[in-house]
Amino acid sequence: MGTIDSTTRSVVAFLATAVFFGGTFVAAKAGLEYMPPLLFVAIRFDIAAVLLLGYVVLTVPREQWFPKTRADLAGIAAAGLLTIGLANAMVFLGQQYVTSAIASVIFSLNPILTPVFAALLLSEERLAPTEILGMIVALVGVAVVMELNPADLLASAGIGHAILLIGAVAVALGGVLIKRADSAIPSTVRIAWGLPLGAGFCHLLAGVRGEQFAAIEWTPGALIALGYVAVFSGVLAYIAYFGLIDEIGATRANLAFYLVPVVAAVGGWAVLGEPITATTATGFLVVFAGFAIINREQLGRGLATRRQSGPLETGPSHRWNDGD
Repeated sequence: MGTIDSTTRSVVAFLATAVFFGGTFVAAKAGLEYMPPLLFVAIRFDIAAVLLLGYVVLTVPREQWFPKTRADLAGIAAAGLLTIGLANAMVFLGQQYVTSAIASVIFSLNPILTPVFAALLLSEERLAPTEILGMIVALVGVAVVMELNPADLLASAGIGHAILLIGAVAVALGGVLIKRADSAIPSTVRIAWGLPLGAGFCHLLAGVRGEQFAAIEWTPGALIALGYVAVFSGVLAYIAYFGLIDEIGATRANLAFYLVPVVAAVGGWAVLGEPITATTATGFLVVFAGFAIINREQLGRGLATRRQSGPLETGPSHRWNDGD
């Protein structure tokens, strides 16, 4: 397709990723009132796997349904175990202790961590001093959100915060490993295999944790929350997100997670009555400042290109191209 078509497709996928994943934090918080966290995630992916299988059967040629190479298997494993399974298990576990807004801000470290893994795994480049500075600034922003006390870090760091940080690492690492695998199968097929793998992983974790199906309260609120995380953020969001990785690379795709806290904060306030505190907003701005430091050259080129060529045209980007 032409440049405009490709760019428009990327913009739509970018916004869909941000909105659907942002709603995940709100729906997860609402559903945790009725379901144990890991079973909640596992059932979510059980449903999503069936739905996506039907989508693949209807839209993908039969010869592309199955993995054929080690690269295909590696991409499926990275998606299923890290980006889908572990990351979401940590989100739902962590949100037992924090609000939707706080959870999403901590998770927004994902785009900060992605260039680190990309530098280590996708190229021989080392992080520049300014990029290291940006990471430090972003970590300070997360520390503000977590309200860490420098005099007693372990005591002030909540368990929910630590769990969510693990989830952010899992998403960043998984996205880069998917790109590194350089799989030839379509992204939707990779997700279709990754979802049952992630579901099985979460069922295993739920069993280890001792979660029981009898503990689930099948109320209308539970069904609405489960329906959202299964369909919108369990199928549609992943189609958009993994397609975006294939289209523009993991680093640029993960920039969508900077809109996620806005969606989650507004949604948590509107649906759940959660407050948006000044501390959380300040921390998010500091995290975003860290992102801006890391990607200052790309932001400058992007603004210059937009002024010269209009909003639908994009110039080349070296640092954001994870395949470099």
